[in-house]
Amino acid sequence: MNSSMNWLKEYVPELDCTPEEFSDAMTLSGTKVETCRILNRNLRKIVTGKILSIEPHPDADRLVICQLDIGTGDAVQIVTGAHNMKPGDIVPVVLDGGKVAGGHEGGALPEDGIEIHAGKLRGVPSYGMMCSIEELGADRAFYPEAPESGIYIFPEGTPVGEDAPSLLGLNDALHEYEITSNRVDCYSVLGIAREAAATFRKRFFPPKEDASEGSGDVHELLRVTVEDPELCPRYTARMVKNLRLAPSPKWMQLRLASAGIRPINNLVDITNYVMLEYGQPMHAYDYDKIRGHEIIVRRAEDGESFQTLDQKERSLDHTVLTIRDRDGAIGIAGIMGGQNSKIEDSVKTMVLEAACFNGANIRLSARKVGERTDASAFFEKGLDPNLASQAMNRACELVEKLGAGEPVGGMIDIYERRREPSVVHCTSSEINALLGTSLSPEEMKAILEREELSTELDGENLTVTAPTFRQDIHRMCDIAEEVARFYGYASIPMSLPSGAAIGGLSTELSIDERCRHSAEALGYSQAYLYSFESPKACDRLLLPEDAPERQQIRIQNPLGEDFSVLRTSSANGMLASLSTNFKRKNRDVRLYEMANVYLPKSLPLTELPDERMQLTLGAYGDCDFFSVKGDIELILNRLGLKKRFHYDAACPQSFLHPGRRADILYEERRLGYLGELHPEVLENYGIGERAYLAVLDMKEVYPFVRDEIRYLPLAKFPSVSRDFSMLVPLSVTAGEIEDVLIQRSGKLLEELKLFDIYIGAQVLSGYKSMAYTLTLRAKDHTLTEEEINAVVRKVLDGLNRLGIRLRD
Repeated sequence: MNSSMNWLKEYVPELDCTPEEFSDAMTLSGTKVETCRILNRNLRKIVTGKILSIEPHPDADRLVICQLDIGTGDAVQIVTGAHNMKPGDIVPVVLDGGKVAGGHEGGALPEDGIEIHAGKLRGVPSYGMMCSIEELGADRAFYPEAPESGIYIFPEGTPVGEDAPSLLGLNDALHEYEITSNRVDCYSVLGIAREAAATFRKRFFPPKEDASEGSGDVHELLRVTVEDPELCPRYTARMVKNLRLAPSPKWMQLRLASAGIRPINNLVDITNYVMLEYGQPMHAYDYDKIRGHEIIVRRAEDGESFQTLDQKERSLDHTVLTIRDRDGAIGIAGIMGGQNSKIEDSVKTMVLEAACFNGANIRLSARKVGERTDASAFFEKGLDPNLASQAMNRACELVEKLGAGEPVGGMIDIYERRREPSVVHCTSSEINALLGTSLSPEEMKAILEREELSTELDGENLTVTAPTFRQDIHRMCDIAEEVARFYGYASIPMSLPSGAAIGGLSTELSIDERCRHSAEALGYSQAYLYSFESPKACDRLLLPEDAPERQQIRIQNPLGEDFSVLRTSSANGMLASLSTNFKRKNRDVRLYEMANVYLPKSLPLTELPDERMQLTLGAYGDCDFFSVKGDIELILNRLGLKKRFHYDAACPQSFLHPGRRADILYEERRLGYLGELHPEVLENYGIGERAYLAVLDMKEVYPFVRDEIRYLPLAKFPSVSRDFSMLVPLSVTAGEIEDVLIQRSGKLLEELKLFDIYIGAQVLSGYKSMAYTLTLRAKDHTLTEEEINAVVRKVLDGLNRLGIRLRD
């Protein structure tokens, strides 16, 4: 957003600060000034002079000697190489000791300008210099009438001896602002002027909007229908007849140029001027080109083609809102008008449009048609619908003021759901507590009313009514921000924050972080893998055709087939990373990943997928199934899962070895799985040795996590150990044996340890030899022989039920 100081002073005439002071104060009050360009910074002693005579230089073919009247009564002689002027022309003249910006068109300007002194050119005295527009620090974008090269010539009748920069409008400063997205009202000169008035405690004078009603009635000449009020909450239209196209006045041209808009003619310039002034784009249509004299606001047809003002064909669909007449589109709403309704020199009557369109739709439509305009940039921010009528009346007032035409009486205004002012109830004590101030309710009321926020007091209770253009004010903290901005952040005393500390990680993120630390402590390195993968990954993992992992979400605009679906399993990414390490001859690799998989609830998608955080361990080299199993148990133990884990060999993961895989169970809940990779899968990924994978579904883990750490005192009574050497049928697992030992030993069991396992010639066929040590201890007494024998009998009875017998 850019603004001119002179333009702002039209609404805040008492503003009497320097451009630098203005920049500092506005930034401190919340309207950040990015740059400040003072147009007359390097201009001194430059006046208007009338050329009296021009004579050739006696000793140089390209130089001429000019005599100029600068209003002092004595002619001033200047030698120049320019040839675009003639006697009688009025030009800018910098006198002896004066200063110009210097430079040339397209060239860099000296920071401190160039001083001009009297001297001689090829022996002839010269007492100053006539200036081009570039030497005055401006360019032809501001002054299109200036010659491409040569001296700038003022219009005929310009007074002699006047300050030239003032006549050119160069006694001004241009400020560029960084406006935050919540302050839509500040994307206008009026919005900046309101902020300046509040910052400097000056009165704000809004522009006049008192255009005459005019003759006739627009309702009899034009009909408007809005078929989609969701995309067009408000539409206003007025008509102007007896149009007279001409250049707009210099003051308007300069203000448009200061904002980077090229002046065109009085009608176009008025709509652009109001857009900058109010932040409300407008558009003009030739009334005689509107077929049926009817405007319809509705969505385009799919596949519809439309030629815009820049003579480009645009392809439209049903998401794009259009302005139409009875036969078709005449404009793309909020973006650009059509070639078929453009204003040309022969125009007699025009229709002025000021509307409010849905900002999100305008942004998407601009991207779809491939054209982002000044108007669409305003609409995208979400305008106040109540601006439309104000901007319309201002435009008609300017039409009359500039003599560009005669407004027709009445205004068509379609506005179904009116936006009402926002009302906020709060107390001065709440605001003071938030800011750390001690302002009285009366002081707060005075600050707020400087910003046009109507405030009523009832003791310390404040009822603040914000006008609809202040779309950022909805609650107490918004009011507190306004108080702080104009009370002055520097005036708020320093204090420590009160109340409980806030912030930190959520419970789930904290658990994830603990898992990472545990994995790293076990020697695993973190891997960062892609969430996007190829559908072919399911084939490499040997997944059945009906596997739920094959129900993947396709990306609408993928980078390529290899990144076209969201992963439903973390296995492919981990195996690809292990494969890369194996091919680069890295040994003993251990990797972990903490990331989401994306499980759709239905396809095609009707709602967001289930994003499930998973901890994945992958390893090859100096490890085996049991070491990875131990790593998983250690990680879970550190999360507070202290009960016994169980493993179900009926694990369905097809990419794991059929005899070396298991689901991880805890309190009958499946937490994940682990196992050795299937040999065919290892071949698919180019991994030339055994590799192992373990996955924890963190959503299943979270409910079991316990943070409390309990102190256990040292045992006061002795322990007793008993060894059990057994012949075990091959069909009985160690887990089944340990379940019996734990259950039958009860509370007296302190430790259970498998210290021997053997299968061979010395053992009966169909059996294996296993030996356990049970350590028993009571917390409150020394165990008696009877208690120990009772435990042993219960254990032996349970083992016999499994077909286990003690070795001789």
